[in-house]
Amino acid sequence: MEVAQRTGSERTPREYARYIERFLTGVDEPAQATPPQLHAFAYGPGPSGKLPSSSTVGVRLAALRGFYDFARRMGLVERNPADDVKRPKAQEPTPRGLSPEEIRLLLDAIPDSPSGARDAGLIITALLTGLRRAELLALRAGDLERRGSSVFYHVRTKGGSLRHRELPEDALLAIERGLEAQGTPLESLPEDAPLFAISSHGFYKNLKSYAKRAGLKDVTPHVLRHSAAKLRRDTGASIEAVGSFLGHRSLHTTSRYLARLEGEEDPGAASVARVLGLRRSES
Repeated sequence: MEVAQRTGSERTPREYARYIERFLTGVDEPAQATPPQLHAFAYGPGPSGKLPSSSTVGVRLAALRGFYDFARRMGLVERNPADDVKRPKAQEPTPRGLSPEEIRLLLDAIPDSPSGARDAGLIITALLTGLRRAELLALRAGDLERRGSSVFYHVRTKGGSLRHRELPEDALLAIERGLEAQGTPLESLPEDAPLFAISSHGFYKNLKSYAKRAGLKDVTPHVLRHSAAKLRRDTGASIEAVGSFLGHRSLHTTSRYLARLEGEEDPGAASVARVLGLRRSES
C-alpha cells in the first residue's frame, strides 16, 4: 500500500512483493538477515538460472531496502541490512524516438477493428500527452473533467504526484472513437471504468505486433514517450516546455533526457580543426 501510494504504480508493489517473498523463503530468520545474504540474493541467479541484469539487481535491492526500512520504522529491526549492499551502476539505454513518418506507418498498421481502434486511441494519447504506459492504463472515465470546451485529466504519475493537465482534443477524439467502436461510448461509462480496456502486457504485445507489421524495430510503450518528447522539441518547444510536458521535476533531468534522445551537438569541433590546419578558414 505504501509503495503504491508513493510510486503511483500498481505493477511496482506486485514486483517488489514477488522478490521479497522469494527472499524470505530462503532465510531462516528474516530479522537477522545480513548484508551478505541480501547481496547474494540481489546479485545471484533467479529461477531461470541466469544472472540478473543490473536493472534487475537494482529492483531486487529496492524491494529489500524498502521492506527492511519499513521494518526498522516499525521497530522490528534495528538497522537496514540493505544499506551496506551497493547498487550496480545502471547502464542507461539510449532513448529512441519515432519520426513522424514512422508513426504514420505504425498507425497505418493497426487493423480496422474494435480492439484496433482502442489501441490507436491509446497510441495517439501516448504521443500527445507523453504519459507512461502505467499512467495511461490507469486512466478512468472519472479522471476526465470537462471545463467549457476543454477536457482535463487527472492521473497519478511515477513518484506518486497527482497531475492535472489538459487532454489534447485529438487524443480525446481518438479515445472516443475507440470506445464507440467497442460499443461503450464515453458518456455511458461509469466513473471507475478504464478508458483503455487492455492489460499492460496485452498492450505491449499488440504494439510489438503493429510495429513488426509496419517494418519497425524496437518499438516499446516507452518509445512512444520518447517520441512524444522528440516531437515537441522538433516543433519548437523549449527545454522548459518539454520538461513540463514530461512532468520532470528539474530542468537538469530534461536536459539530460533530451541530450540522450537527440544526441549532443559539438559546435567547437570546426574551430579546433581550423587551428590544427585541417580546415581552411572561411573567407
